[in-house]
Amino acid sequence: MNPLDKLEATSVHILRESYREFKSLVMLWSIGKDSTVLLWLARKAFFGHVPFPLMHVDTHFKIPEMIAYRDRLALELHLDLIVGQNKPALDAKQTFPDGKLSRMACCRSLKSEALKHTLSGEWPRLRMDHDAGRLVEEKHPEPFTGVIVGARADEEGSRSKERYFSARDQQHEWDVGDQPPELWKQYKTDFAPGTHVRIHPLLDWTELNIWEYIERENIPIISLYFDRGEGRRYRSLGCFPCTSPVESTARNVSEIIGELRSGKFADIAERSGREQDKEDGGGLETLRRGGYM
Repeated sequence: MNPLDKLEATSVHILRESYREFKSLVMLWSIGKDSTVLLWLARKAFFGHVPFPLMHVDTHFKIPEMIAYRDRLALELHLDLIVGQNKPALDAKQTFPDGKLSRMACCRSLKSEALKHTLSGEWPRLRMDHDAGRLVEEKHPEPFTGVIVGARADEEGSRSKERYFSARDQQHEWDVGDQPPELWKQYKTDFAPGTHVRIHPLLDWTELNIWEYIERENIPIISLYFDRGEGRRYRSLGCFPCTSPVESTARNVSEIIGELRSGKFADIAERSGREQDKEDGGGLETLRRGGYM
């Protein structure tokens, strides 16, 4: 097998193992390239069907094209889409764009807290009604304890400390030093009751692998990743007040692959356009220890 085939096989194995071991399973879908590749891998693992819901944490400040892409693809592929928000914080305008919180505090509120309470079923959440073609409030939300995430070890320092199966406690907090070894493809999936588990099928993929796979599988990807005549494009997607594009003239997947192979971004972090990463000396690890994606 070539390198992409090997990565695909490992990811498919992790997805199938997760489905077998965790009865309450959900996949996070950020609308970005990694989680969309993860969606395609799930469809391949289960022969065109995704047998668990996809969850999007909507901060209300996502780039509008991301939301349009999300809803269109959910309807086209008949995905079981769940959307959660920290509505109390948004209603009170307790956010960075409203001038009341720092970027880090805003991420903690609109992402970490929204994710935790949406996963637990404690807060109302929306679910795609395919007959109506829109999101409607879910009546009796059930908690999820197994969460599939499109994190890659090469993307950012704290992600490199993850395992394929990473435990969180009942408060969704992550003890980085207390993780089981994963040797010879032996994975720990039997955790104590109440443990919340993050599952990372893309852990060993690189940014280049992701784009090579998108090209090979002809995966439809949001156009924000491409230059539209301005000499700039997004390399990583997030909330519009805190995300900046990079200088690039790549207008399609093949040209992005060419840039990465040429070493154009060798000394530039993939998340260099994400302003919240620059606000804390520990990068994202502070947020991730508290439940961030």
